[in-house]
Amino acid sequence: MAPSREPAPGTPEDAETPHVASRLHAFNRFELKYLVPVEQAAEIRDELSERMDRDLNSPAGGYGVWSLYYDSPQLRFYWEKIEGLKFRRKLRIRHYGALDGVSDESPVCVEIKQRVNRVTQKRRITLPYGTARQLCDAREMVEHSPGERGFVHEVLDLVVRLNLRPTAITGYQREALVGRGSDTGLRVTFDRRIRGRDRDFDFALATPENRFTIPPHMAVMEVKVNERTPYWITDLAARRNLDLVRVSKYVQSIEAFGLAPRSVFHVDEADCPPPPTPLDTQPPAHEAPVKAGAQ
Repeated sequence: MAPSREPAPGTPEDAETPHVASRLHAFNRFELKYLVPVEQAAEIRDELSERMDRDLNSPAGGYGVWSLYYDSPQLRFYWEKIEGLKFRRKLRIRHYGALDGVSDESPVCVEIKQRVNRVTQKRRITLPYGTARQLCDAREMVEHSPGERGFVHEVLDLVVRLNLRPTAITGYQREALVGRGSDTGLRVTFDRRIRGRDRDFDFALATPENRFTIPPHMAVMEVKVNERTPYWITDLAARRNLDLVRVSKYVQSIEAFGLAPRSVFHVDEADCPPPPTPLDTQPPAHEAPVKAGAQ
């Protein structure tokens, strides 16, 4: 299956094809994750740029990614991840770009991310933000095309049957590179300023109070492939002494806010000492302050 790129910041994937029968997108891939200092991440990005292209949807400096995660009162999806179930799912609403100006008409993705053995699968549709909340929060059927019927019914079944509710919001700044030539199935992303909150579950909130859930001087690098990892990516990881990590931004948020005990997936700030010289971690002008409080 051909890789499906993420939508441009603030733009649905099918913005240029509004008359398609279905807005449903699906793709499978393998993911490798590394936790690296932001300065080293910039060096790796520059090195990768010699073999890869900047994603057309990724401007210089990257773009914002915000996700509203749903879970049961007993945190079923969280515990499925912790227990390593071979089949597990998560439901989220995702917005690309800055949050200023978000309204009920802003395009967002309603997405089911699931893991089947070692393969990560995503299925999603693009809806107006108000419609997405009508489906996931109000648990009401929304207008959809015949091709989206199965997905919409699955989302509605999940939120009703499992009593899903908004549980955490995560946000970060992402830069993305895509492979060229024989590596067209390759995608590498760098996520920094990873933060979130456990309340005020509204993208349109004017001044939300977020906090860093991963130390701000660290970035998450993800290598995403359809089948195999190119040898030169493996060589780069070995040469730079990169170690694979088990990290989940959703799990990190749940544990950072004390909603569940720390697990093997938790990134401890003590294991990621800051560099000797402080980095500028001030938020952009449009963003509310971020607490860098202890986990």
